[in-house]
Amino acid sequence: MTTMITIWLNDEPMSCESEQTVNQFVRQLDLPIQGTAVAINQRIVAASEWSTTVIADGDQIALFQAIAGG
Repeated sequence: MTTMITIWLNDEPMSCESEQTVNQFVRQLDLPIQGTAVAINQRIVAASEWSTTVIADGDQIALFQAIAGG
């Protein structure tokens, strides 16, 4: 049985599965891995840590997408 938790994604409440890594979460949202930055509780999570960083109940997650241009 899957346990659901509540997180805050860009200031909006959202339910997601517990024990999920950042990598799994970004993929679940169908976002491109390249060009995406993630902050959890106002701390940037390096892409190299995505597969080992587990999202916890109540986490405040901010997603940023790089935009090309000038």
